[in-house]
Amino acid sequence: MNRPDILLLSFLLIIVTISVVALAVPDCVYTIKIQTGTREDAGTDSVIGVTLSDNSEHFIDIKNVERWGGIMGSGHNYNENGNLEIFTGKEKCLPSPICLLTLTSDGSGNKPGWYVDYVEVTTAKVRSVRTVQRFSVQQWLAIDESPYELTTERNNCGENQ
Repeated sequence: MNRPDILLLSFLLIIVTISVVALAVPDCVYTIKIQTGTREDAGTDSVIGVTLSDNSEHFIDIKNVERWGGIMGSGHNYNENGNLEIFTGKEKCLPSPICLLTLTSDGSGNKPGWYVDYVEVTTAKVRSVRTVQRFSVQQWLAIDESPYELTTERNNCGENQ
């Protein structure tokens, strides 16, 4: 016959174990700022994806940055000419600071071409120093503007790592 105190102790042990496992993989808060350029027709209606990577090939893949962490308010028209957009969300912490950015447009919408000035990523972790990485893009993500690509990569892994 089971004793209530043994059952309670077993239950508490399970709760503590789950809590320790949950703490072993801490979450970080990532804030992504994207500056759209001011060139003619620089804005886009396309879905934008972001992949953030560290120098040990760990990564966070965000398929739709607006849906993931758009905080600009209801009805805001993202990625328009001259806009600075802010996105924030919680994801797993990468083992090393972010140093590699892949930025992707799906090429959809009425205005698929997009000119990006820069992307800035801030990583905040509990009981840790926050890090900021700025990626200069200064490029079209478009099939009708040079370099005629919908994806671009910026690698800062050799800088200050």
